[in-house]
Amino acid sequence: MQRRSETGQGAPRRDRREGSRGERPTRRKICHFCHDHVREIDYKDDKRLKRYISDRGKIEHRRTTGTCATHHRHLSDALKQERYIQLLPYTPEHMRGM
Repeated sequence: MQRRSETGQGAPRRDRREGSRGERPTRRKICHFCHDHVREIDYKDDKRLKRYISDRGKIEHRRTTGTCATHHRHLSDALKQERYIQLLPYTPEHMRGM
């Protein structure tokens, strides 16, 4: 049986590795906590934790940040604890004035 692309009918098939628009495949993201051998995520380390919050004040997804499942659970607990103690606001600054 011949493929459509071989017979001249339809569009030629692409490899799955190419990407949607011929772009290079994205590099796999690494967990920064695993890379730095962090045993415990400290809620007081606000400089590190601010990286994992979006501009809308939400916790970023694992696939966006590249953290592993174990560290993402600890990260979300630390962020929630930091918000509760009010070291980190629940809402972003540009939305507080409304």
